[in-house]
Amino acid sequence: MGRVFLHGMLLVALFFGVYGTLRKLDWLTVFEVNKNLGKTEKKLGDLLWKMFRESDEVVSNPKVVNRIDSIVTRICEHNEMAKDKIKLHVLEKEEVNAFALPDGHLVVYSGLIAASESPEELAGVIGHELAHIQLDHVMKKLVKEVGLSVLISATAGGGGEVPGKIVRTLSSSAFDRKQEREADLHAVDYLIAAKIDPVPFGEFLYRIGGDAETASYLSWLSTHPDSRERGEYIVEYAGEQSFESEQLLSPLSWTELKSLLHNDR
Repeated sequence: MGRVFLHGMLLVALFFGVYGTLRKLDWLTVFEVNKNLGKTEKKLGDLLWKMFRESDEVVSNPKVVNRIDSIVTRICEHNEMAKDKIKLHVLEKEEVNAFALPDGHLVVYSGLIAASESPEELAGVIGHELAHIQLDHVMKKLVKEVGLSVLISATAGGGGEVPGKIVRTLSSSAFDRKQEREADLHAVDYLIAAKIDPVPFGEFLYRIGGDAETASYLSWLSTHPDSRERGEYIVEYAGEQSFESEQLLSPLSWTELKSLLHNDR
């Protein structure tokens, strides 16, 4: 009985100790940190996009950009995403790649569009990157790998080589395995909600993952390992869902999009 009483007293003491600690926390400071992090994210997004804009050719042809934007819009509108928070950029680059930058910047390379055999395949990759944005994976990755103080310094004009390191971190290195799977499955859910067939997304990963020679030239694949395995679980997960799909882009519109990219090179 004495031991039980002692345990009870220890639990009560622990409760009041934790309660007292929480009361002493400066919650205004905590909220201020979050506010500053939001400002840092916006500044980072603007800084990094400026670097891409100055080093790569931006695709400005409205017939190209509007078609890609229509895919982003459809996914956002059917998944309660704030479309006005997503900043789409299409770059003329042969690398098969797409990635998210801080503050909702979504970068799509023309090489990814060229490598996609259908708009549904492209929509899957876009959905995957939108999931990284929605799940706040981008800033979590940067804070973990670069450090918050370094990020703040970079946005204040310091840090020297830091902006370049951040760009390389986001465009050429994978998120952790858990985050990639989370983004994959969220992408499937996004596509289903938007009445876009999610199976081609898995087939895209499986197809390019099985071609070792081609895969070595695909940036998005090299930064997202185990693509064949991911393709399999995406198709399996999609098969477990009940969904209806509607045409995303007409065959003529898709063919014209690919042709426009080819002619602009």
